[in-house]
Amino acid sequence: MSSCGIVRFRNAPTYHAGPAQKENYRQEGVIEEVFVDSSVPGPTRRRMIVYLPKDYYQSQKRYPVFYLLHGARGYETSWIKKGYVLETTDSLIRHGLATPCIVVMPNVNQYNDDEDFDNSRFKDAFESIFEVNGIAETAFMQDVVARVDSLYRTIPDKAHRAIAGLSIGGWQSVWIALNNPTSFDYIGAFSPYTWGTSFPNSYRRRFYRGMYRKLKVQFQDPPKGYYLYAGDWDIMRPSTIRFHQILEKRKYPHMYFRFPGSHDWIQGWIDEYKDMLQRVFKDEQP
Repeated sequence: MSSCGIVRFRNAPTYHAGPAQKENYRQEGVIEEVFVDSSVPGPTRRRMIVYLPKDYYQSQKRYPVFYLLHGARGYETSWIKKGYVLETTDSLIRHGLATPCIVVMPNVNQYNDDEDFDNSRFKDAFESIFEVNGIAETAFMQDVVARVDSLYRTIPDKAHRAIAGLSIGGWQSVWIALNNPTSFDYIGAFSPYTWGTSFPNSYRRRFYRGMYRKLKVQFQDPPKGYYLYAGDWDIMRPSTIRFHQILEKRKYPHMYFRFPGSHDWIQGWIDEYKDMLQRVFKDEQP
């Protein structure tokens, strides 16, 4: 089943993000849970999962950071439970195919308050997609990035940050980078869900507005890597192609990749993350 577009019936069980460790897999990297105080309306704090290279605590090295966002019906452990992110990251780093980096998986759903948040509860597709209102995204740099930079030995500059996400998380990634043009040198959108709307509010009007103007500013100093992905049978392939054409028409450097899968994990987001991780931070490789 896809992680988007499926509706949970009212009497179905409520699922939560659960533990960061994955059953039946002992990862090589170090997994940590970080709770982040929120600076915007909603829950008072959220959880994010942080993957550290296996030798992080045995060295004094500083690392680039890859921020990886979930989609609708997702939360901070979705990439671990369904996306094989631990296995993929371990394997690529072990074989020298990816630069050792910190991978951060935050919860970017919108919740009304602590009761609504309820320990990173599962949200239905309609609930998550149609609540993309810019509130959590507006706080991303202050609440997530600044927190990571304060806790870990990061290289806190544009050249050493990547952000990507699947479906609605891909669209959030595009806009977080647009609103912070000096913060991310690598942007990835895995079949970005461009249809999401919400009731207008001051956050949404400020955050999800002025795309062409913001693209112009962003590409005055172009990102080192701007990657769009979509599957052959992906419901978001037409809109991904349209966004690709917008960038192409304005001669903004980027890459568009077509994968054989659909709007799903298998032959889709798993392989797209694997592809992007091998492309970023190449200047850091020995």
